[in-house]
Amino acid sequence: MKLYHSPASPFVRKVMVLLHEAGAADRVTLIPASGHPLDPGTMPVDRNPLGKIPALEREDGPTLYDSRVITRYLDETLQAGLYPAAPRLWDTLVIEATADGIAEAAVLMRYEMHVRPEPARSPAWAEAQWQKIARALTALEQRWMSHLSGPLDMGKVAVGAALGYLDFRQAERDWRAGHPGLAAWYAAFAARPAMQATAPKA
Repeated sequence: MKLYHSPASPFVRKVMVLLHEAGAADRVTLIPASGHPLDPGTMPVDRNPLGKIPALEREDGPTLYDSRVITRYLDETLQAGLYPAAPRLWDTLVIEATADGIAEAAVLMRYEMHVRPEPARSPAWAEAQWQKIARALTALEQRWMSHLSGPLDMGKVAVGAALGYLDFRQAERDWRAGHPGLAAWYAAFAARPAMQATAPKA
């Protein structure tokens, strides 16, 4: 398998953490890819017409894209067990979607304030993305800490990747303020070898 990859992407990181947790990182060849909405660069647009990563090239079928599709495929293929059976599955999927929403909003903030030409930038639009993140962080803090304290699953992996990206690209926002439970959880989760091995890089 070949994974189109950037070490800065929180969505790629989800996939990489799964591979490390499953002891299968050596089963995937990493293909560097970079770009953004204004310039697709080396993004695998022939594999993923949306021009996004991660994208997973398989030997037995079309390339998979969207991190949640890839993690479900790898979880089943590797028997990693990171998507539990229902009814816990539904909570796992909601938490994963919440974390992916945090990551997506943070990526859009990055694009708006660092990629778009300065005259076209909208600080108000970027702030609206942060408000999505703030609401999601509060939801995790108030609603999902008992789940995050339970067995490892892709909800926890996605939250870890999203919070790591906030530290990487939005550190000045101090997401930990007002979220002591989530901050304490992340401090422990970020120490996992799989998280240490996949820390984002510019």
